[in-house]
Parts: sequence; structure tokens; C-alpha cells
Amino acid sequence: MAELAPCPLCRSTYTYQMDANLVCPECGHEWNPEEATAETTFVVKDANGNMLQNGDTVVTIKNLPVRGIAQSIKAGTKVKNIRLVDSNHNIDCKIDGFGAMALKSEFVKKA
Repeated sequence: MAELAPCPLCRSTYTYQMDANLVCPECGHEWNPEEATAETTFVVKDANGNMLQNGDTVVTIKNLPVRGIAQSIKAGTKVKNIRLVDSNHNIDCKIDGFGAMALKSEFVKKA
């Protein structure tokens, strides 16, 4: 069975084919895979305007409160091996002592 492309909006892998279109059951988006162009690349820049890439190391530039935890991520915390995602919080990472986090790129600078 052929692997179907994920939804371009929500990235769901549960897409199915209906006639010539592909349909996402999670967000309801329908699209024609033959008309779809290559994935649009998005650019993520840090607080200083430097372009970030997957696998980069960044440093936080201010204290960042964490919901549900009394302590915050201190300014100057080094975050290694980031992963860029196309969302409001566009950096996924793991921070020692906090675990998996999603950060906004405007609060970090490239190390």
C-alpha cells in the first residue's frame, strides 16, 4: 500500500484518498496532491535576526516562566539540538531539568 502524504495544514498522518483528492480527518482539509507544490520552507530567526536550523544550539536571552512549575528557565540557559516547527512556538527542544519544551524564537539567540 502506498504511503499517503501528511496533511499540509496540521501534519496529521491519518490522511485518506477520496477520488483525486486527499482528505485529513482531523482538520477537514482537502487537497489535490498533484497540484501541491513542494513543501514551503519557513524561515525561523532568533532575537538578533540570525537564521536558525534544525540541530542548532541556542541560548535564552531572558527568564522564561514555565506553566505549572514554580521555577523559570533562567536567562543564559543553553539549549542544544533544537528542532524547528511551523507553529506559534517554533522551537521544540529538551531542556535539562525541565524536559520537552516549545520555545518562541524571539526569546533565544544562536550560540
